[in-house]
Amino acid sequence: MTKSFYSADFKLGILGGGQLGRMFIQEAINLDVSVHILDPDANAPSAKVAHHFQQGDITDFDTVWFFGKDMDVLTIEIEHVNVDALEKLEEIGVHVYPQPRLIRMVQDKGLQKEFYAKHGIPTSPFRLIESKDGLNENQTFMPFVQKLRKGGYDGKGVQVIKTETDFEKGFDAPSVLEKFVDFEKELAVIVARSSTGEVKSFPAVELEFNPEANLVEFLFSPANISAETEEKAQKIARDIIERMQLVGVLAVELFLTKDGTVLVNEIAPRPHNSGHQTIEASFTSQYEQHLRAILGLPLGATAIIMPSVMLNLLGENGYAGPVTYNGLTESLEIAGVYPHIYGKSTTKPFRKMGHVTVMNPSLDEAKKTAQRVKELIRVQSQS
Repeated sequence: MTKSFYSADFKLGILGGGQLGRMFIQEAINLDVSVHILDPDANAPSAKVAHHFQQGDITDFDTVWFFGKDMDVLTIEIEHVNVDALEKLEEIGVHVYPQPRLIRMVQDKGLQKEFYAKHGIPTSPFRLIESKDGLNENQTFMPFVQKLRKGGYDGKGVQVIKTETDFEKGFDAPSVLEKFVDFEKELAVIVARSSTGEVKSFPAVELEFNPEANLVEFLFSPANISAETEEKAQKIARDIIERMQLVGVLAVELFLTKDGTVLVNEIAPRPHNSGHQTIEASFTSQYEQHLRAILGLPLGATAIIMPSVMLNLLGENGYAGPVTYNGLTESLEIAGVYPHIYGKSTTKPFRKMGHVTVMNPSLDEAKKTAQRVKELIRVQSQS
């Protein structure tokens, strides 16, 4: 790296200033690293805590270029960014992590699936289509999940197609058709690779989704899986990041099928919802690990300090407007409960407004406490 992060004029930039950027900044402060944020929302969660905040479109070439050209290192907290600008910044010597070519691949779920197939990484069978007409042409492939190749996020851009009657709900855009997987559990592994080539991964976690919102509601750490399944999940995550040669943190979402097969679902080249519990429950948080990786520092220990459950705080259905958190005070009376409120001023149904980590030497007890916290905290609007 051409300039030490200890230098007073060292600048680390992030495209995106949501809750992931906010939690990243909280770790960067520990090493006195100045973080500069670019986000389209003047009231983004990172705006109040960034060393410097700039409002601007992270998908616009000129905006990203002018923001990034003065940075020593540039990273992302969301994949939907202007990759053309990042490639040009890389050419003039800005250290862009994850690398722009990899962000471009991850932006397209079709390219993701082709990458897995090319490198022998286990994933569900798939087909690529250009429009809604492709649904009818692949009737023999049903049941399948249609995913928009680009633009999907937080459960959006995904549609299960089981019969012809589901075609009307399908997307009329370039998509991936993934063979429907009758899985037993959904797992995730956070893995990191530094600019020096060092690789470390966190133990697998188990995810439980809110069926209405198609968002993670609970996360259990460690996952209740066999040692053999853990080994498979770890190998897949490490194989992917090694083959990509990605610098930074990579979240690898996985399916565990009923016959014990482990398959890749999707990846995200950044800190991820499936690693929030690491802030309290691991020796190194995923945010600190990402910082270490992109600065070329030794990666931190990834062992679990204590079993934990992470509960996403989602905006309650039927409420929209200035947010209020009912039951938060009562939750803070419970030992081992650690809330994180993201600083979003307004709520709407199923919007991610915060999360709570619950720690306990017994994972079963942590689950009971997390369920109690879920019943206590209501994310609603003031009117």
